Amino acid sequence: MRLVYFGSGAFGLPTLQKLAGEHDIGLVVTQPDRPAGRNRTPTATPIAQFADARGLDVIKPEDVNQPGVVERIRSVGADVLVVIAFGQKLRAALRRDALAINLHGSLLPKYRGAAPIQWVVINGEKETGISVIELADRMDAGAILGQASTPIDPMETAGELHDKLAAMGPSLVEQVLSQHQVGKLTRRVQDESLATRAPKLSKKDGTACFDRPAQHVRNRIHGLTPWPGCTVTLDKRPLRLARVALETQTKQQSEAGVFLEDMSVACRPGSIRLLEVQPPGGQIMSFRDYCNGHAVRVGSRIDPV
Repeated sequence: MRLVYFGSGAFGLPTLQKLAGEHDIGLVVTQPDRPAGRNRTPTATPIAQFADARGLDVIKPEDVNQPGVVERIRSVGADVLVVIAFGQKLRAALRRDALAINLHGSLLPKYRGAAPIQWVVINGEKETGISVIELADRMDAGAILGQASTPIDPMETAGELHDKLAAMGPSLVEQVLSQHQVGKLTRRVQDESLATRAPKLSKKDGTACFDRPAQHVRNRIHGLTPWPGCTVTLDKRPLRLARVALETQTKQQSEAGVFLEDMSVACRPGSIRLLEVQPPGGQIMSFRDYCNGHAVRVGSRIDPV
């Protein structure tokens, strides 16, 4: 089939790689180059980088719905528009001549929005998955064309779950495309009563308060890793927490955020043990290695920023 692919983030890269090997990609539409890194160098999206290396036609419009851009896309004569982590909404004029589908990182209608993978971890969900839906005027509200689920490991970070879900995308998208090609595509309307939101996270969300139950603290730290990151202060020094574990044994009551005699950190109730951290300007390391260069002791204190 002839496809136009819309995407920007790495979440859709495995699917584009699969589609490029099996279909005619008439055009790739992605976001413009943006400043990145310490030097703020204009950098192409992961999708643009792959498309350029593969020799695919690429456009990078600031507004995909501008009349000239719409005409360029429609001129491709695509059978299907595939949209994954694109970052712009496709209006009806773009969707008029072809089936338009979207791969979303949750089991819709739960977790509609920009950050479904982070929020399922923050909220302590046991299961999540991916959905392929038909694009509609309302965000993430289109008919469901296919779904696949997976359990969430409590030690899994949002970044690791992101990669796992991204790897599930190619087979599900290909399944939907195959059904469409033979005229056997089925549509299931989303149950609006079950819809929940997954709003975009920002840097100001990137911290955790230890005056909450230990499981809540663990889920939040893992859900914020790697973006926007969970930054706290340890004895007034900034530190990013990347991975922690629940302590199963009941500890003596202590002030939230304080290191106990076994070097776990008190929550309300329970405690957690720091496993991986990232100092400012450094790489993720084990907390044990961090302690080799910093005086962390019983009574040291973690506070939100």
